[in-house]
Amino acid sequence: ARAGQIRRAPGRAGPPLLLRMYWWLSLQEGQPIYLAVKGVVFDVTSGKEFYGKGAPYNALVGKDSTRGVAKMSLDPADLTHDTTGLTEEELKSLDDIFNNVYKAKYPIVGYTSRRILNEDGSPNLDFKPEDQPHFSIKDEF
Repeated sequence: ARAGQIRRAPGRAGPPLLLRMYWWLSLQEGQPIYLAVKGVVFDVTSGKEFYGKGAPYNALVGKDSTRGVAKMSLDPADLTHDTTGLTEEELKSLDDIFNNVYKAKYPIVGYTSRRILNEDGSPNLDFKPEDQPHFSIKDEF
């Protein structure tokens, strides 16, 4: 698979291990830059001046930073997927930024395991990649 493209081998459930590898790669110089918001992994390499090493939003890279995006916070305690306790205003801000910045500007390259798996690790049968915008799954040949 080329950088930034997730491929799924026939009969394989999903990419959690592959996403962990992408997280690691996104922290390496010269590699694609990935971050997740609301369990959706975006390739933000084209925004390197914002997300690259030493850039203002680099703290968001390599993790699901949903709470930090909602609160417009780079505090390490906020760089998590957890949205518990966010205000209505913060949740609205999260949706606005998710739709008007990330989905509008950056390609989706995958999903976090929290989005595609249930808490017990079983597949989330309600998750359908084909219903997600800007994303396609390619079978490995």
